[in-house]
Amino acid sequence: MSEESNVRFTEREALFYHNTIRPGKIEIIASKPMATQRDLSLAYSPGVAVPVRAIAENPSDAYEYTAKGNLVAVISNGTAILGLGNLGALASKPVMEGKAVLFKRFADVDSIDIELDTEDADKFIEAVALMEPSFGGINLEDIKAPECFIIEQALKERLKIPIMHDDQHGTAIISAAGLLNACFLTGRKLSEVKIVVNGAGAAAIACTALMKAMGVRHDNVTMCDRSGVIYRGREGGMDQWKSAHAIDTSARSLEDALDGADIFLGLSAAGALKPEWVTKMAPQPIIFAMANPDPEITPPEAKAVRPDCIVATGRSDYPNQVNNVLGFPFIFRGALDVRATAINEEMKIAAARAIAELAREPVPEEVAAAYGINHTFGLDYIIPAPFDPRLMEVVSSAVAKAAMDSGVAQKPIEDFDAYRNSLKARLNPTTSVLTNVFATAKNNPKRVVFAEAENEVVLRAAIQFKDFGYGTPVLVGRTQAVLDLLTELGVSNTESYEIHNSSVSPLVPEMVTYLYEQLKRRGYMERDVKRMVNHDRNVFASLLVALGHGDALITGMTRTFAQSMKDVRRVLGPKPGHLPFGIHLMVAKNYTVFMADTTVNERPSAEELAHIAKETAAVARRMGHEPRVAFLSYSTFGNPYGRWLDSIRGAVAILDEENPGFEYEGEMAPDAALNPKVMANYPFSRLSGPANVLIMPGLQSANISAKLLRELAGNAVIGPMLIGMEKPVQIAAMTSIAPDILTLAVLAAAGIVG
Repeated sequence: MSEESNVRFTEREALFYHNTIRPGKIEIIASKPMATQRDLSLAYSPGVAVPVRAIAENPSDAYEYTAKGNLVAVISNGTAILGLGNLGALASKPVMEGKAVLFKRFADVDSIDIELDTEDADKFIEAVALMEPSFGGINLEDIKAPECFIIEQALKERLKIPIMHDDQHGTAIISAAGLLNACFLTGRKLSEVKIVVNGAGAAAIACTALMKAMGVRHDNVTMCDRSGVIYRGREGGMDQWKSAHAIDTSARSLEDALDGADIFLGLSAAGALKPEWVTKMAPQPIIFAMANPDPEITPPEAKAVRPDCIVATGRSDYPNQVNNVLGFPFIFRGALDVRATAINEEMKIAAARAIAELAREPVPEEVAAAYGINHTFGLDYIIPAPFDPRLMEVVSSAVAKAAMDSGVAQKPIEDFDAYRNSLKARLNPTTSVLTNVFATAKNNPKRVVFAEAENEVVLRAAIQFKDFGYGTPVLVGRTQAVLDLLTELGVSNTESYEIHNSSVSPLVPEMVTYLYEQLKRRGYMERDVKRMVNHDRNVFASLLVALGHGDALITGMTRTFAQSMKDVRRVLGPKPGHLPFGIHLMVAKNYTVFMADTTVNERPSAEELAHIAKETAAVARRMGHEPRVAFLSYSTFGNPYGRWLDSIRGAVAILDEENPGFEYEGEMAPDAALNPKVMANYPFSRLSGPANVLIMPGLQSANISAKLLRELAGNAVIGPMLIGMEKPVQIAAMTSIAPDILTLAVLAAAGIVG
């Protein structure tokens, strides 16, 4: 199945997503230093001549000295783009870029998209074959049948690198995993089940072939196409691929074939399976309705007539999603890691069995908490969640081992325990957790107040917040100015947005009464309060949240953090017993660092530093990390000595007494906290590895560091995230772009921070 879900968005937002920051979804980044003339001499001429000669003498050295071993080409001619049909090679480029991104996101496989402008299978084959030296593997995509069969088979015969047409085999592998578990739950054996396949395209034929390779009997599978059952002797609409699955049967229609069937496997069209036909199936029928984007029958429709059925679809809004992203990244990961010369049936079967077995395993508590995977194996959970971080380790290892056992591995793995650990280290859990946070927000939508709705960046984020279903944006600004900007940004139904104008809002009297009670003993007259409510957007927006008209607040684009925080604090205070502070996240390829306090407390006391450490460690845990806390300083364990060390040492002493349940150490210079070589000089350190939670000694150093990181690392920095307020409040950096605002709004709405 395609990686689509039921996410709804406007064409405008889809185009903006692909255009913002820089056009497209991928870029090339150098993996070696390129700063000096020496670097350039080594990277190109004359230094590059050395690996050139080495590869010429021993071609396998290409895997040692180039990116070939971790590089997959995603190749299409655009003849079968998603559910859009034949729109041509150029139109397929956004999809192929997307596939390349998924390879990187899920399995740390570098990938480049290639679009070939030909529908001639022979020309396509020749073009791809000539590129074999460049890549470690080839992922074929969105190529129509029957050419996809011809192309894949020819390339597998000619090339000695892994080749896979994901539209065929990705769907086959994931559906096979689900069928294994459905049969397990219903006490069926593959050798005995009766299956009806509706559809005879690339995916349907691949699914059927894989099921037969796993033990399903040929005569127990009835395949149907638009003309009905594919039976021996049928003449119309046949080809060699369909004929391979023809059987002797008197059934001539899908309805006939379903009589007594155990399993329906649909890769056809919406509504193709009628509810009344489901009643004819065997007890506890298994229904895989995988038409995209709408299934052959919906789970509620199927369960209405057969409550005992197990249903899977390609949709994320129903249980048991058949999603190719569960398979192809990890299949190529395992194949590349053993330098496999092919992706064979044994490797596909190993992937299917590994995915099936993972679904049966209890979800570890830490994984459930971090990733929101709260399912247990059963009728509504026969396929793992797409963002289960264990897939990388489990599936890639199984594929690598199958490649070795079947004789196609050129670089066998000697220590599988070490290999599994290396797989886990490849991915940063923060990215998966953030994905789940967005899903959590969608499942429990909230009202988020956008205090600066007349700002284009803020309004873009608010539009995305609404269009993607995360909740209701409550916009604060002059009504006509906001409506005009909504129109300018392409919103057709501007009246669907809730806008609050502080100068004329009917809520102002209630707000003035509420706020005056809070401020009257702090030197404010009632007229002062009314003026603030009428003219200060942050005060007005905070009151909307305080009085229950919104669940969370996002601001910060038009005023400094300090000024915005001062405005908000006039209305909203800290949680009881909490200290407001800010966290910046540095999200790199394989790690995340949480840095606090970067925004609020100028010179925290020992007690405040200890509190900040505990709260930041809790955020790190909620985002999938086991915290290792370092209290940073210019001094490492007293060298050099200074007068500002007492608060840090006091914080460590407090944690010593409390035994907080996470690693911590200090005072430490940044290199002693982050660099393993420097850490080795301090064998007594209580940190088992580089710190991932950095507690800064004061606001000056913290804020400077955070802003330097933001300017130098750009999109790799998230924050500041405000922690410890009585209501979820986020104050964005003034340099934020729309995706930054959206992320903070969703984090606030989902309750991960705040």
